[in-house]
Amino acid sequence: MLVSIGYSACHWCHVMERESFEDPETAEIMNRLFVNIKIDREERPDLDQIYMDAVQAIAGNGGWPLNVFLTPEGKPFYGGTYFPPVNMYNRASWKSVLQSISIAFREKRKEIEEQANSLTNHIAGSVFGTQVLMEERVFDQEDVQVMQEQLMKTADGKKGGFGAAPKFPQTFSIRFLLQHHYYTGDQASLDQACLSLDKMIYGGIYDQLAGGFARYSTDEDWLVPHFEKMLYDNALIIIAMSEAFQLTRKTNYSRAIRETMDFVQNELYSKKGGFYSALDADTEGEEGKYYTWDKNEILDVLGSDAKDFCSMYDVSERGNWEGKNILRIKFPEIVFFNKKDPKLGGMAAEGPGFSENDPKLVGWKRRMMERRSERIRPRLDDKILLGWNALMITACCKAFAALGDERYRSLALKNIAFLEEKMKGVGTNFFIHSYKNTAENETRAVIGTDQPETGDDRQNIPAFLDDYAFLIEAYIQLQEVTGEAKFLISAKTLTHWVIENFGEEDTGYFFYTHAAQNDVIVRKRDIYDGATPSGNSVMALNLLYLGTVFDVNEWKQRAAGNAAGLKDVIKRYPGSFAFWATLVNAFTYPLYEIVLAGTYSVEKHKEFLEKAIPNRVFQISSVSNQISSVNHPELPILRNKPVVGQSQFFLCRDYSCQQPVKEVSDLIRLIKNS
Repeated sequence: MLVSIGYSACHWCHVMERESFEDPETAEIMNRLFVNIKIDREERPDLDQIYMDAVQAIAGNGGWPLNVFLTPEGKPFYGGTYFPPVNMYNRASWKSVLQSISIAFREKRKEIEEQANSLTNHIAGSVFGTQVLMEERVFDQEDVQVMQEQLMKTADGKKGGFGAAPKFPQTFSIRFLLQHHYYTGDQASLDQACLSLDKMIYGGIYDQLAGGFARYSTDEDWLVPHFEKMLYDNALIIIAMSEAFQLTRKTNYSRAIRETMDFVQNELYSKKGGFYSALDADTEGEEGKYYTWDKNEILDVLGSDAKDFCSMYDVSERGNWEGKNILRIKFPEIVFFNKKDPKLGGMAAEGPGFSENDPKLVGWKRRMMERRSERIRPRLDDKILLGWNALMITACCKAFAALGDERYRSLALKNIAFLEEKMKGVGTNFFIHSYKNTAENETRAVIGTDQPETGDDRQNIPAFLDDYAFLIEAYIQLQEVTGEAKFLISAKTLTHWVIENFGEEDTGYFFYTHAAQNDVIVRKRDIYDGATPSGNSVMALNLLYLGTVFDVNEWKQRAAGNAAGLKDVIKRYPGSFAFWATLVNAFTYPLYEIVLAGTYSVEKHKEFLEKAIPNRVFQISSVSNQISSVNHPELPILRNKPVVGQSQFFLCRDYSCQQPVKEVSDLIRLIKNS
């Protein structure tokens, strides 16, 4: 068998498709010699994980397209990534690889099957720490400090981000540094987190006209992105920007949150309530063509305003990338200088001195968008994935908390209703991983027009661990922004399901696939925080939160054991385990239980949510929301909390509370002094 794994927004997947898979002569060879199977890695991430591990073991590297050769039992024995149509780049041509593999399989079948068995056993091997004794489940501030220091060794202190090009957003690392500053006051952590976000927001990785972030930057300056735009990236960056805004109140974060939320709603949102997966990098076979500009075209659009626009967005006759211009704000300190700041007053003659939301800038961008809308748009990957939608729900909740914009909470509620209606099943398919609308007229994003009602295609791929982990996290966040305990009950139900069907009793960690799923050769246990956080790290944080809410000590201890089993590797490689590092923060520093009790106050709820208080449990006790220990006796934090009368906050630890206070400012003071 020949399995080729790719995804809609993958540039080199499309290149190999055009060069080889669509070539009649090559297709004849493939069809004659192999059973050919094409897989979307985003629909079957379980298979992608298995065969990516195999190719990395074989070739020493991986990527997409991922081409892997299997025995009839599905066991891998050879593979690689992109193969050119002729010998080039020090790579054998795809035709020669096909013919060589076919000959080897016929003549050396026994050796190949032995190699495949050995490789499969290697893939199935354990990749992480073991259970630790109860007395070893201890975390201290020295551990966290080591994590911070190791992470900062990889930080680019001038251009933001971590490591060399290509640069990925690494939002978990940014969030860890924001938390570290919150707990310790360390300025270097805050500076690096903000520098990283600022460089991305002002760089080419960010769509300066319509908002939204590309997947990564190919260079260290954040200028040249890989132009595909993924739902999960934008959700994760919204979360990080929201937490940064809560901590700093910097207006560039609030602007970028709003613009990115607008991008998601305009280009990745289904009329029915789900979020689509991605926009392609290519248009008309050329990467980035939709997003780049010639200076003369800008002159034609903006006329006399073009000079200031080009100066602001680094546009020149020569271009800043392959003769074209990628819009970026190269010198934001000049463009957005504060006229009242004496340190920046000398820059007044060098730049226009706009505000982040200046009406003139908004007008320029609108006119440029109108021109860009005349171009052929990038193709839309219109499948709807459970886990990525759940991440977007969390992003909507975080954006609502930071900015108080009711549209974001409403969007989250509409999306969870969609997921519960369209993606919930029975048995192994308690939730499904992927849903797709099959109508042709929804195969591209449409701005400013109604999307028609169309038929459904429920794809019965069972949800994976990260789907459930992200969904539980979304339910938790929905409860925080609505105060509705029903979301906590849903989260608890899902957690029981995950423990029963994904848990590994010997280690306390979780498998990626359901116990009843029988179409994979091994069950993987993924712990690395990559493009998205690992299902295991998110589940551990969920277990800590819900274990606290429902007073389930077994869940809290399981979370502590999972984190402790990885403590050494987190300390050595915090960039690869950054979501785990935020969990270690929750075990190292106080985990507060906070209740807003009495007659419900919209104002106090919103005022509380806008504050930066990481790793807390928050609930509302109010008769107006029918939330109390009487209605929900399984919620011990609500015990003895009033449901009527004056709104007040209770600050508690281990279900023991201080005297209530009336104002958010008083609550913050209690937290700082405790």
